[in-house]
Amino acid sequence: MSDNLKKLVAVFYRASSSKEPVRDWLKALPVEDRKTIGKDIATVEYSWPVGMPLCRSLQGGLWEVRSSLEHGRISRVLFFNLKSQMVLLHGFIKKTQKTPARDLQIAEKRMKEVLSHDT
Repeated sequence: MSDNLKKLVAVFYRASSSKEPVRDWLKALPVEDRKTIGKDIATVEYSWPVGMPLCRSLQGGLWEVRSSLEHGRISRVLFFNLKSQMVLLHGFIKKTQKTPARDLQIAEKRMKEVLSHDT
């Protein structure tokens, strides 16, 4: 598929240290998990706006890509939409029913950082 067909283009959040935490997190996962999460992110890129069960709005402009992994595990990639970009802020393996406040705080902090540099 061509990039010009994408409705959103996924980009990794980059810290001031030039690290890309979501990319690093993905690289540390098993290959099958990376494939599943990558496919789900691509679906959001090409099919935006996407609803449940793949994508859900959280709070304050944050969204989550919801991936079902092998062995009953689930992952979340938190992102926000900025100028037709899907800025991937934070990724984690979810262990509880509710999204942990700490994970939301990380994504919110990163989103604010991106927005402060965008103006």
